[in-house]
This record gives sequence, structure tokens and C-alpha cells, in this order.
Amino acid sequence: MTDNKVNENKYIAQNINEANKIAVERLMSVQPVLTDIDTALNVLPGMTPHTILHSGPPITWGRMCDPMKRAVKGALILEGLAKDDKSAEKLMKSKKIILSPNHYHGTVGPMTGIISASMPLIVTKDMTYGNTSYSTFNEGGGKVLWFGAVEEETIDKLRFIRDEFAPVMKKVIKKTGGVPIWSVLAQGIQMGDECHNRHAASTNIFLKSIVEPLFSLNISKEKAFKVYKFIAGNSHFFLNITMTACKLAMVAASDIENSTIVTAMSRNGTDFGIRVSGLGDKWFIAPSPLLLDALYNPGYGLDDGAPDIGDSSIIETMGLGGFAIAAAPSMASFADGGFQDSVNITKQMGLITTTKNSKFGIPSLDFEGTPTGIDIRKVVETEILPSINSAVVHKSTGVGQIGAGIVHAPYECFTSAVMAFGEHYDLAA
Repeated sequence: MTDNKVNENKYIAQNINEANKIAVERLMSVQPVLTDIDTALNVLPGMTPHTILHSGPPITWGRMCDPMKRAVKGALILEGLAKDDKSAEKLMKSKKIILSPNHYHGTVGPMTGIISASMPLIVTKDMTYGNTSYSTFNEGGGKVLWFGAVEEETIDKLRFIRDEFAPVMKKVIKKTGGVPIWSVLAQGIQMGDECHNRHAASTNIFLKSIVEPLFSLNISKEKAFKVYKFIAGNSHFFLNITMTACKLAMVAASDIENSTIVTAMSRNGTDFGIRVSGLGDKWFIAPSPLLLDALYNPGYGLDDGAPDIGDSSIIETMGLGGFAIAAAPSMASFADGGFQDSVNITKQMGLITTTKNSKFGIPSLDFEGTPTGIDIRKVVETEILPSINSAVVHKSTGVGQIGAGIVHAPYECFTSAVMAFGEHYDLAA
């Protein structure tokens, strides 16, 4: 290699490193605050009464996995656009319903991630850059839309969230003046959460912060207790709120010229896609993987699970979830691991990231910050794949969640992103 070529490569690397520094500084400076509750039709750009939003990259009805199809049909029933599963199927085949990814509308959703017009949304604002992101309320376990398990009780719960729970929460959030999200997660990390599959501590911290405003509202104690009970009975309640904060961080880090930082990882149960800061809104897609390292409910196994699904891997792009698993060693048991395995995963993620996020100090690592800012170059060079904590839903029966575990982002997404980066910036191989 000539001296000129060496100097050119150093210059290119320097430009990329400087761009990545800017991207990471921006995502670290975001200040997300839960500020309001509103309906999807009111606040989401591009939302219509006949639009259904979903998790992951764009996908057609014909290519959707079974759990997501079930959730879409459930949303149509909720909206009164279909009376039952059969009429919902017919409506989808008529092509009168618009399908669109959550990420195109400033929102995110776990698992199937379905959002329809009348659904109430969490509204989170970034006090640094002024951006806003959204998500639905987490429904909890059982027969729920986000797991693609749709029965009469599913629709009843969605109606309760929309008609009873959300109006009260809107008043509660207004009374709090807003809930800073990073501070809740920072405490949660120190109490055993990794802030993806485990949100028990964060949910309880949030609940504690709203108890006084909730019970001081001019509503019946019975109504207030119903709201309290719904949150207290769902250890995943704070998950969707976390996702809105991470989405805002990635919005702030997006569209930085020359940056190789990952700004989204998302799955729709068929495809797994990533986005890269310096490459705009383009998706780099590979087949969504199965959860090979998972603990299944009795009677279920690998052959029963759908491929990985959901926008919740936005959490890993922020250095939480699988990247912070050392804070929640119990999570490693899903992959037959233990404490040291958790530590090793977090340390390994440090090899494919750009910095440590001091906001989220991990006690078992002497309060070292979580590894943050995935660099596509480092993933390709090391062949270390981002580790994502996730859940497993049944691929065909509609029973919902059947397990949980660890999955890895497909290597092909990163190799194709690196190739596209080289072409976009006219970099020699």
C-alpha cells in the first residue's frame, strides 16, 4: 500500500470517528420526559382511521407472520372496522387498510407493535432537541395484542385502556409536570433491571412517583385503585416508556454525515432491519432469526416459536437490554447462563460500541457505564453480533408468549450496511 493510500485511509477513518463522536454525543445529551397521553389519530404524523402501524421494517400483508396478522385483525375489530376475524381478513385482502412501520411515524411498539387510530399513546418529549416520540401502553401478559393473542378478553382490555385507564393517566401525568425517564431507568439498573426483558424495578419506581398525583385526583378511590392495580400487576409496564426514550436518542443521532452508528434495530417476525446514521432512513434487512438461546414454557420448544419480532431492540441501540445484562444476571438464565455469562455479554458488547454511558452505571462492574453506540464497522470486523433480550411468541396458534431469551442481530444486516456505506461515500474497498 502506498503512503498516499495509507494517508487517505487515515483521513477517512478520522472523518468517520469524528462523525461517530458527534452522533454519540447527541444521543447521550437527549433528555426524554413523559409529558402527556393522547390518541394516535390526534398526534401521529400520517395517521388515518384506516392506517395500522406495526413493528419492524415495511412489510406487506402477505408476508406478515401469523402473530402480527392476528394483532392487525384485532386492531380492526377494536376500531369497529371489522366485526370478527373473518371480516377483518377480508378487509385486509381488499387493500383498503394502509400498513406502515411505527418508525415512519415517530413511534415504537414491542412485539407486534400494532397501533390503530383510537389507541391512546404515551407522549415523550426530548427537552434537548424538541423531538417527540410515542408508544402504546403496555398491556401486560395473557391474551394480549402485542403477543398476537386475540380473543374477546383482548379487545375488552384494549377498551379498558382506551376508555378508562388512559383518561386518568393523562390527568396524572399533567399533575406530575412530566416524568424524566432516564432517572427512572438509572435507578432501575441499580436495582436489577436491564431495562428490556426486566422492568420490575423501573415500573415500581414509576408507580411510586405517580401514587400521590393519582390518589389526589378528583375521581373515586375505586377508579384510582383500578389504575394503580393495572400498573402494579404488570412488571413490564415501563417497557414501552423506555422505548420512547431510546427512540428519541436514536432520532438525535440520525442523519450525521459519515457516521457508522446504528440508529435502529427492528423486527417484524419476518425481517430484521437496521438503520445507520450516515445512511438516512434506508433499511438493511435479513431474515429475522429464531431465539436459539431461550427458556420455553412447559410443552413448547424451538419449533413452536415465531422468528424474533418487535421494535423493542431500539433499547439495545441505546446500550440497555442485552448490552446491560450484567445489571440483571437472572436474565442470563434464559440462555442457561449465570452471573459471569451476563458480565461477559456486556463486556463483549463493549467491543462493538463507541462509548460507555455513565448515566447507567452497572453495580457488578463497579458502576461502569453501559456500552453504547453500535458501530457497523466493529460488528463486521469482530463478527460479534449485538445481543438482544427478547420474548418468543407462538408461530401459528395465537396462544401468545411461550418463552423468553437472547437473540443476535443477523450479520448480513451489518455487512450490507458497510457495503452500502462504502458505495454512498465512494470509499475504495
